[in-house]
Amino acid sequence: MTSPKNSSGPEPTAVDTDERFVADTEPYRRELLAHCYRMVGSVHEAEDLVQETYIRAWRGYATFEGRSSVRTWLYTIATNVCTTALGDHRRRVLPAGLGSAYTGPDAPPNPESGAGISWLQPLPDALITPAADDPETSAIDRESLRLALVASLQHLPARQRAILMLRDVLAFTAAETAEMLGTTPAAVKTGLRRARARLTELGAAPDELIEPTDPRARTLLAGYIAAFEHSDAHLLEQVLRADATLEATPFKNWYAGKVACIRQLRKYVLGAPGDWRMFPTLANGQPAVVTYHRDAHGRLSPYGAAVLTLTATGITRVVAFQDPTLVAAFGFPSTPPS
Repeated sequence: MTSPKNSSGPEPTAVDTDERFVADTEPYRRELLAHCYRMVGSVHEAEDLVQETYIRAWRGYATFEGRSSVRTWLYTIATNVCTTALGDHRRRVLPAGLGSAYTGPDAPPNPESGAGISWLQPLPDALITPAADDPETSAIDRESLRLALVASLQHLPARQRAILMLRDVLAFTAAETAEMLGTTPAAVKTGLRRARARLTELGAAPDELIEPTDPRARTLLAGYIAAFEHSDAHLLEQVLRADATLEATPFKNWYAGKVACIRQLRKYVLGAPGDWRMFPTLANGQPAVVTYHRDAHGRLSPYGAAVLTLTATGITRVVAFQDPTLVAAFGFPSTPPS
């Protein structure tokens, strides 16, 4: 890109600069959102950080001299915005990152509240999927957005998180990463080695997942939705794998094994037929549902979302998010579609 201050011809007007800034930077908005989400684990916070990135980029646009690509320049800004926001110790978690699972009939009747905990949020695929008429938008590495991996990333210090993303996901060189982070290539290589080792310790290797477009995935997702909408625990037994796990923010307790999961859902969650309405969607590159629940006044109100991990042999993980704001984040209305 040619620097505005070095361009020949008439001095650009404010309108010219605005249009050129949008043309140069807008194609990267979706991938920057994915990057910020990987860093901070919250769709709402990631959107705010992308907005801050663009504000800073606009302020520095007149002095951008093209010594790097616009994409590299934007990632430098976004990464530093994220690391500043994170500090050294802050992370978002899921219940499985807080303690051991309940596996039998001794689970407490009232799950322990996780009030005050910063919970991980799902990322709607629609926010990072390129528009059909936007061929220049880079494809997003959806494997790097799997919910389990993003949860594991939260255990890394912010600088290691950034190095891992820039090197392993975005394929920047060690020298480029060092320049972006204001450090040395040797420090980048050390940070990358430590980050990879930590992810290995956390068991962040991906499961043998089936893609959301796989007919088996569609069948399992339809069965999960029908089980809730009809309050049918037997149907849940058919779609959950024997080693399935269940997590539900904002509660700290989580459950491992089909027996423990079904017991908890049957006694405290499923309710009566019609208490739940669910609609299929995609989040973190995985099948998901947006959920509505009947409130004390008998109205179906926004409840949140759930992300499902699906394999050829059944649903192996359910992570539910009791956060009504997620319904709008996924593009759904405040009342269930008819």
